[in-house]
Amino acid sequence: MELDRFLPTYHFNEVHSIYVRASASAILRSIKEMTPAELSPVFRLLFWIRSLPARLVGKSGAGFAPSQPLLKQLEGDFIFLADIPDREIVFGMIGQVWKLTDGQTVRLTEPQEFVQFERPDYAKVAANFYISKFCYDGCFKVSTESRTCVSDPAARKKFARYWFVIYLGSSYIRILMLQAIKRRAERQ
Repeated sequence: MELDRFLPTYHFNEVHSIYVRASASAILRSIKEMTPAELSPVFRLLFWIRSLPARLVGKSGAGFAPSQPLLKQLEGDFIFLADIPDREIVFGMIGQVWKLTDGQTVRLTEPQEFVQFERPDYAKVAANFYISKFCYDGCFKVSTESRTCVSDPAARKKFARYWFVIYLGSSYIRILMLQAIKRRAERQ
């Protein structure tokens, strides 16, 4: 798994999966083409809640264009680390995600910058979608894993509090994404 290459050591993670009866290429295409409109309104609500503190202090909040591919919209904050045909997409970001109004995000241009980054008070977040062959009738297991590494203890405590608050919503978003990928891929 390419995710292991980019973030082999981590302090927080979550993994979700679903079985999809479609070709690996149809699944990967569905991952890349999935839009926010295909997700529950709860998806938009959770992101609205997450961006509320920033909006209250006059900063722009996160918003998604409903009909544009979701992964494409993440390119502003995330860097795509790997794209293995019919197998895996890995993306990551580095930031102070626990700071709801003034957290810094590191702009990366190359995957190697992600691997080499080691400044304190930042979290390295990597996530993937991984397609693995399941043993019957053309069915594949599609999983998504998110990992976070926070190297210094003080920042890790801050992130742990943040993770405690957002974990259920984060998990629900990933489940919604997998369900949308399944619907889209099985229609093709």
